[in-house]
This record gives sequence, structure tokens and C-alpha cells, in this order.
Amino acid sequence: MLSIRAISHSFGELRAIERLDLEAPEHGVLGLVGPSGCGKSTLLELIAGLREPAGGEIEVGGARDAPGRLARCAFMPQRDLLLPWLSALDNAALALRNRGDGRGAARSGARELFERFGLAGFERSRPADLSGGMRQRVAFLRTLVSGKPVLALDEPFASLDAITRAEMQGWLAGALAADPRTVVLVTHDVEEALYLSDRVAVLSTRPARVVEELRAPAPRAPDRDAAVTDPEFVATRERATEALHRGSR
Repeated sequence: MLSIRAISHSFGELRAIERLDLEAPEHGVLGLVGPSGCGKSTLLELIAGLREPAGGEIEVGGARDAPGRLARCAFMPQRDLLLPWLSALDNAALALRNRGDGRGAARSGARELFERFGLAGFERSRPADLSGGMRQRVAFLRTLVSGKPVLALDEPFASLDAITRAEMQGWLAGALAADPRTVVLVTHDVEEALYLSDRVAVLSTRPARVVEELRAPAPRAPDRDAAVTDPEFVATRERATEALHRGSR
């Protein structure tokens, strides 16, 4: 579904990414962790067709050009970016409105997921009346209803407190089990990456390169607390953390 071959990218004289190779199979989750400013978000924008790489090739579902990649990817930025004057339902339905659906059809398509996402009864609520976790659920629902096969998630839970973040990780695991998609997840949280991903690529400081790629033990297990305290998970987390320190030097 996703193939990245020898891509490089620069902003003027600043080299952000240097000959990077990565792959993700259909319905697989690829986690990206690395130091701040190493190019993770830039890589996500390249994958989603918001930029073209200066060198190399990115293929998403058979498409290699930016418009083709964009047509196959739904991008969820770090902030939820909910429109404060719209209800939760209308915010979730924006992706359907943008593709040309009428208001009634868009609302109907989004409303079907509100109960599954734990949002039933809050359809008419404004973003200001929702908790941080609920706002992120609406933002993810908006990303999911686009119907695109690849989801590019840029630190979706970075703004949440530790308890809510752990709850949202378990919730997202369940959402992906119910509606599998190919996902590229950018996060600073090694534990989050290992729990939600099938494979995790640890990137170096800028220009980004792959320091180590790890197989995640028991990804998206139903019991999150048991999964992240399992000895194999703890050992893999230590390897990832060591690789992160190595790539930061």
C-alpha cells in the first residue's frame, strides 16, 4: 500500500530527509519516532501528497504523483482544528461535504459512527463543550469518514494529559480493529508507537534517516495495560529508546 524509496527533501540549504526507505502493507500501521525537528511531519506531508520530495519516489496505492497520493490519503494534524461554530456532527461530516455530499447525506454518513466512537448524544455539541479526548475522537472520525485507504496521523494525542492519552490509544486500537486502514503514525511517544503500530521506524536527527526499524510486540492488543507491561514489550521499548538516543547524537 505504501512504499518509500530513497527519498530526500530540503528546504533551501536545510536538508530535512536523506535517502529514506520505508514500507507499510495494506492495513498495516507504521510508526515514526525521532527527535524534535528531524523531519517526521515533513515526511508525513510528503506521503500524503501535500509536498513532492526533492529526490526518490513515494508510492501510495499505486499512485506516485502528489495529486494521486493526496486522493488516497487522509491527513490528521496535531491540533484537532474543529470549527468552533459548527456542531460535533457537522465537524465530523466536513470530509463528506468537501467531496460534494449534501448536508443531509454528510450528516447521515457521519452520524452512523457517533455511537461506535463513544460520542452518541453529543452530535449537536459545539467543540468548546467537548473534552479534549472527545474533540480528538471527532477529529479522527472526520479523518475516517473520508473513506480514504491511508491515514496520516501527526501526533494525534500530543495535546492530551497522560491518562486521557492512554485511554485514547486503547480507543484508537479498537477503532482500527473495527475499520482497518493503512496508517502512518508520527509520535514522540515510543510506547504509543509500539502499542499502536506493527513496525516502528526510529529516525535520526535532521537530516532524517532510519536508525533502526523494530517489530512491535502484540500491536493494538485489547488489554493495553497488560500489553505495555509485558516483558517483551518493555525490552523492545528499551531498544527503541536506545536507538532514539543513538540517532540524536
